Amino acid sequence: MPERPPVDPRLPEAPVIVSDDPASFPHAVFAERHPALIRKVRDATPYGPGQRRALEELLARTLDGVIEPLTEVTAADRERWEEWGLGKYTGQSWFAAPFLWAESYFYRRLLDAVGHFGPGPWQGVDPFRPFKLAELNTPEADEELSALDALADHPADDRARALLHGSLWGNRADLGFRIQSGDSAAAVSQLVADDSESLWSLLPADEPVDTLCLVADNAGRELIPDLLLLDHLLHHDRARRAVLHVKPHPYYVSDATTADVLDAVGRLTGAKGAAGECGHRLWAALAEGRLDVRAHPFSCAPLPYADMPDDLRAEFAAADLTVFKGDLNYRRLVGDRLWPPTTPFGEVTAYFPGPVAALRTLKSDVVTGLDATTVTALDASEGDGWRTGGTRALIQVRA
Repeated sequence: MPERPPVDPRLPEAPVIVSDDPASFPHAVFAERHPALIRKVRDATPYGPGQRRALEELLARTLDGVIEPLTEVTAADRERWEEWGLGKYTGQSWFAAPFLWAESYFYRRLLDAVGHFGPGPWQGVDPFRPFKLAELNTPEADEELSALDALADHPADDRARALLHGSLWGNRADLGFRIQSGDSAAAVSQLVADDSESLWSLLPADEPVDTLCLVADNAGRELIPDLLLLDHLLHHDRARRAVLHVKPHPYYVSDATTADVLDAVGRLTGAKGAAGECGHRLWAALAEGRLDVRAHPFSCAPLPYADMPDDLRAEFAAADLTVFKGDLNYRRLVGDRLWPPTTPFGEVTAYFPGPVAALRTLKSDVVTGLDATTVTALDASEGDGWRTGGTRALIQVRA
């Protein structure tokens, strides 16, 4: 692993988030969300007795046991996880290890339980695919695609702003969040930080950038607005080329893989009106290389992006702007720590090798870049709930 850039000495000390406090949000993820997820995975696919037994064992060991080594691995996978700290945390309680690391490893063990890495007939089968496809085929998805027809009559800049907010709030379709909290899509929400004008200044309408990177989060009804935004930026010459970073294999329930990109583009091409036109443009952009899909192994790493390998760092350095979508990517971008919320976003992302932006709906404790007045008002009106409830969002930029 490359040497991590030095931490800015002006940054405050911020403890790494763990899950050992029974009253904390991370503890609830392990104690409530993960058991619910295991049961949903078990019930969504007719797995055989061996896989069902492995899922039950994972449930028991996650709640009451310690972190154990991987069973189904390739040599490359074993080497990566050793590099990512498996030996350090083996034998520890799940609740004592860093939350980001333990949560990521939980999903790797879940894939073990269902035989995703094989060998065998279930190799490569996505255990979350039933949930992802259900997201694409709902009346709500139909309504969202139909709404593009009305948007087509607006000026290009207005459409760009609408699509940006569609991509931002699309994260509310996050299936992992719904499992625990229920559908909060109707909740009244607002931004706690809004650097959208800075974002648009990095994507000027009169001078297209060469390369825009978007690090995707979820599939289904979140990925579609991400693709619609990329289509608009390519079609209206704000970017000559876009690179969409997805996961190389299934990850946090609804995280997008290449297969999910194809499902989403297929959903668009099968639609009528403006949505169908977008879908056909995206299909052509993929075929021509103007839209490139990347699936770097580090996308599934249990580590912050400050620890990214040299080849990925070089890719981001070559981009004119990299946009990170979603809550998990935000945690990895700024570090999964209990930062004081007024800690400047630009300082915690100073290591990043180029201009960077975050579009994120708040569903975990981590947050930076807020002004003190905003924090005081939110704490007074909502307690800690505004950090994790999914009803607040932010757009942040470090140019």
